[in-house]
Amino acid sequence: MIKVDSSVIKLPKQALKDGVVILGMGEYIKLRANSVPTYYLTGKKAKELDKLVEQGLKEHREGKTKRLNSLVDLR
Repeated sequence: MIKVDSSVIKLPKQALKDGVVILGMGEYIKLRANSVPTYYLTGKKAKELDKLVEQGLKEHREGKTKRLNSLVDLR
């Protein structure tokens, strides 16, 4: 239990196991506004995308890619 100004906040056991962070409301709002959502793809399209990324990483490791400073460098 955590006591705050004569109030008692009860936390579930799982929260205590995972850890607890206490932030001021202003700091929490800033953190939430700056966070990036995480999306998980599933299905056939996700597998196709995974293969495409694997292929690109392989080509990069093999030195088949080049660094571009501008889109003009694509010519």
